[in-house]
Amino acid sequence: MPDIDGTAPNWRIYSGSRIPHDGIDRLPAPPPWRTFTGGPALSTPPGDSGNPHAAVSYRPGEDAIRQVNAALYLRRPLLVTGAPGTGKSSLAYAVAHELGLGKVLHWPITSRVTLRDGLYEYDPLTRLYAAERARREDVNGSRGDDIGDYLRLGPLGTALLPYERPRVLLVDEIDKSDIDLPNDLLTIFEKGAYEIVELARRAEPTARVMTADSTTDRVEIRDGTVSCRAFPLVVMTSNGEREFPPAFLRRCVTVDLKQPASVAELTAIVREHLGPVVEGEGGELPAGATEIIDRFFERRSGGLLANDQLLNAIYMCHHASFSEHPETVRQLADQVMPFLSSEATRSDGD
Repeated sequence: MPDIDGTAPNWRIYSGSRIPHDGIDRLPAPPPWRTFTGGPALSTPPGDSGNPHAAVSYRPGEDAIRQVNAALYLRRPLLVTGAPGTGKSSLAYAVAHELGLGKVLHWPITSRVTLRDGLYEYDPLTRLYAAERARREDVNGSRGDDIGDYLRLGPLGTALLPYERPRVLLVDEIDKSDIDLPNDLLTIFEKGAYEIVELARRAEPTARVMTADSTTDRVEIRDGTVSCRAFPLVVMTSNGEREFPPAFLRRCVTVDLKQPASVAELTAIVREHLGPVVEGEGGELPAGATEIIDRFFERRSGGLLANDQLLNAIYMCHHASFSEHPETVRQLADQVMPFLSSEATRSDGD
């Protein structure tokens, strides 16, 4: 199978190049036990990933690239762990951007979130009020009741629509969920389908409903059931605050994102995010920026720091340096980069 540039055989669909291409179309058929046949088929919504900066500035590591491809081939969710600021969420936007999969569907998780929240919302009260108004205004009863006006699919529910290409769903911070949510997701991930109860109970269980994003017109749901066609790329992020059940883990492809292992890697990240802002003539980082990078790298052994703190510090100090004394600027850098935890971080080899 030729690579996207035609130069050499390569099994990878996602390359981490950050250059958009149509390589997703050469993804082979799924394993027999992961085949889904929902329909009628829907086209990929137009538009970008929803976060262009994250999509083009993220630098995936070799492990992340391999595991994204494994999740695509196996039609399995990708569980991404790592310290804050390692780019867990950005990975979803980077994949959607490179593979042209449209806007990322974002489902932020808290302890109060349930499976139903991710699938769909139904507003019976508004429907009741609307029916009462229609009854008063139309004594002949000629106006119909469109249940689709009161149903809206959630991020997970939208991702499971029968798209020809997989949508990307970001389930953000799943480790903060109620203890039952990972197990509740297992059934949905295995079936690739779910029922809209309020629609299935009707004599005519078909309706055109709203989706979670604004890139798709209303979609028709038949027989009260949503079934996927291309299983979505589900990127679930975790800060490692809890353990997941073995049954859940064995159905996921996992990857652990590490902190940059060297000053050179940190410098490359800073260039990707802030190069046009702080680089001088010749594309060199100013001395103040390199000093902050060195200090950030040294301080990581004393507690938890996130890469976005480094970016914030360099951005702030770049502008402060125009009018502040150097010592004051260094103090500002430390204030913008406080330890997130006093516990010493593990080495990258742990």
